[in-house]
Amino acid sequence: MAAAPTLDILGIGNAIVDVLARAEPSFLATHGMTPGAMALIDTAQAEAIYAAMGPGVESSGGSAGNTCAVAAGLGAKVGFLGKVADDLLGDVFAHDIQSVGVKFPTPRLSGGAPTARCLILVTPDGQRTMNTFLGACVTFGEQDVDEATVSSAAVTYLEGYLFDPPAAQAAFRRAAKLAHAAGRQVAISLSDAFCVGRHREAFRAFVAEEADILFANESEILSLYEVESFEEAAELARKDVAIAALTRSEKGSTIVAGDQTVQVKAEPTKLVDSTGAGDAYAAGFLAALTRGLPLAECGRWGSIAAAEVISHFGARPQADLKALVGA
Repeated sequence: MAAAPTLDILGIGNAIVDVLARAEPSFLATHGMTPGAMALIDTAQAEAIYAAMGPGVESSGGSAGNTCAVAAGLGAKVGFLGKVADDLLGDVFAHDIQSVGVKFPTPRLSGGAPTARCLILVTPDGQRTMNTFLGACVTFGEQDVDEATVSSAAVTYLEGYLFDPPAAQAAFRRAAKLAHAAGRQVAISLSDAFCVGRHREAFRAFVAEEADILFANESEILSLYEVESFEEAAELARKDVAIAALTRSEKGSTIVAGDQTVQVKAEPTKLVDSTGAGDAYAAGFLAALTRGLPLAECGRWGSIAAAEVISHFGARPQADLKALVGA
């Protein structure tokens, strides 16, 4: 018998400081950005865009980091592994994520690239366009996957964005093997359809061979399986993983697991900023799942968390999520 987990969720991902600012569509056009997309940028671009942005809100971010923070707000016991530098933004990240109750044991990078940052521009329609400088977080590798921490978590949750650096793919496979050896589950979020397109074969192999739980939105799951119908993609996911939670914006979400198909309604809300919607959904879903709640309730928690996060500026909840879900 495996020991009882001491963490409900362990997130592994890019440790990024998010800088959110409002912007007009003309700003995106001036800087050659594709609205709604995530682009990787270099140091010079990061400095130029940061200098031109309006006033911003800075917080510990990255996809899995946001999921961890939201899950902690729902009462889950949460840890996070990701690489920051020994610099000012590294201090911001570490203080911010630990202040919401997330354990963050990864040693910092010294003398290398600076801490990563994601410059997020939110247009008046609520859409977010992301420009990511990966900096120190691309150095995250197998050596940073702490065996004791992974073994202690009921679910290890991996963010697809971390697939870009090759060392991280090796880290993902090590984490998955350690989790399964300890009798735990592995979850992965596809994160971004463009990211899936860059690493489709590696993603497909990981999902089929290593993942127990898959999170994806409609465009990501269609990109993964290169099909045109959501229903077809959902059936392919059903064969690959034990649970696939597939989000469809205002259409809610579809959960497929074995012979079950659960439809979950989207929670009514006013879209202000879509940043972190998928991250929050995964947080709610996993916080409920690790409590042993049924899939329909997991989906409801996910929908409530996502609706709260998109109802205001920024990727972190501002309301009491425990009260909203009735925990």
